[in-house]
Amino acid sequence: MTVSEPAVVSAPAVAPTARQLAAAARTFGLLVPPVRLHLVWLATHFEYDVGTLADHAGVSVATASQHLGKLRIAGLITVHRHGRRHVYTVDDPHVRALVTQVFPHG
Repeated sequence: MTVSEPAVVSAPAVAPTARQLAAAARTFGLLVPPVRLHLVWLATHFEYDVGTLADHAGVSVATASQHLGKLRIAGLITVHRHGRRHVYTVDDPHVRALVTQVFPHG
């Protein structure tokens, strides 16, 4: 029987700054309400208008609109105009990865 060596975990090359940590904490804080996380999750998978997002998330259009406004200002989602409709999507690949990886696969 052999004894395995303990795993060596190395520190990241560059530690995050206080400013970066604060920004990350704000981003995670915005995703704490389940409805916001749901809206972002939906917008990572397709472009939706506010009414469709509200239906899928199980909230009123007014509630979805308020949450979407905060998420848009924070840069987590983007809005594009398609004719008279405004559609929401997640364009940032980092946000896409974060939201997709937070849920188990399978």
